Amino acid sequence: MNIPTLEGVTARTMTTDRITTRVLFTGADDGMPVLFVHGNFASATWWEETMLALPEGFRGIAPDLRGYGDADPAKKIDATRGMGDLSDDLAALLDRLGIDRAHIVGCSLGGAVVWQMMRDHPARFLSITQANPGSPYGFGGTKDAEGTPCYPDFAGTGGGTANPELIRRTEDGDRSTDSPLSPRVSMRGLFIEPFIPPREEELLTSVLSIHLGEQDFPGDFVPSANWPFVAPGIWGPGNATSPKYVGDIGELWDGRIRLPVLWIRGSHDRVISDTSTSDPGYLGKLGFVSGWPGDEVFPPQPMLKQTRAVLDKYAAAGGSYQEAIIEDAGHVPFIEKPDEFNRLFHAHIGAAQNRGAK
Repeated sequence: MNIPTLEGVTARTMTTDRITTRVLFTGADDGMPVLFVHGNFASATWWEETMLALPEGFRGIAPDLRGYGDADPAKKIDATRGMGDLSDDLAALLDRLGIDRAHIVGCSLGGAVVWQMMRDHPARFLSITQANPGSPYGFGGTKDAEGTPCYPDFAGTGGGTANPELIRRTEDGDRSTDSPLSPRVSMRGLFIEPFIPPREEELLTSVLSIHLGEQDFPGDFVPSANWPFVAPGIWGPGNATSPKYVGDIGELWDGRIRLPVLWIRGSHDRVISDTSTSDPGYLGKLGFVSGWPGDEVFPPQPMLKQTRAVLDKYAAAGGSYQEAIIEDAGHVPFIEKPDEFNRLFHAHIGAAQNRGAK
């Protein structure tokens, strides 16, 4: 992948004891570290403008995650660990950089990684910012605020639910607009029309850099007797997001971490939503996937309700959170509405710095 960086962003290839990957940096080496975690069909490139906008005294750090961009293609995601591989990769990067604690920012799949890091490495946080994060219960196949699975085998989640036409076009490097399933059109769907990001070509190259295959994205799957007749496999990020592999969510409210969480979401996000257009339950309800068994069996996943319920338990255990909605924004508000996002984000990390100085 060859994506020119913006002025002020430095790209380095770094090797830890877990993986070799590209890492983007902004700010002085001795600045307060802010670790940015990108989402699915993306790379560190998506964070460049946000990193450059950091207040003076902060250092932006954004790696290409395992399975994306310039990360070592030989390193695969063991989906049976959920977000564990990605969480441990980030901890190893902080170790390699000599960083004990950092502010952490995640979006979408990157938000799911942050939930995992809160459980695995709670002492490494200075503040937590979540931008349209995936539900702590995983993606798809759960029916209520408590994350109850629709089926025991978690059918309707994982690699088998990916759209094959989008995968084919991504593999072909398609940069066209001739289909709603072209990577460019799919990417534009993350925003509110008619917004087109200024660096669309760079972002699209980033989208196309996702590692593809049965051990990458979309990953493998197994047949199921339950609708929509596929259940999760064991490889790649698509399977790693399955609720089957999430593990003990209660670790988020066991009291080990009590920092304020800033949850920012776009008002019109179509990806992480109680009516997500990427959720088989919602697509089935709309009639786009045949044989849908109905709301009682497989309703649309209440993603926002699940996140709010988890954060309520987190707050009851001694933490706190703020839910901030950016109006007329979609899945990536830090690109679509950067001024509004940065106002909230900078105040959050600034308050964390003030707390730490006392």
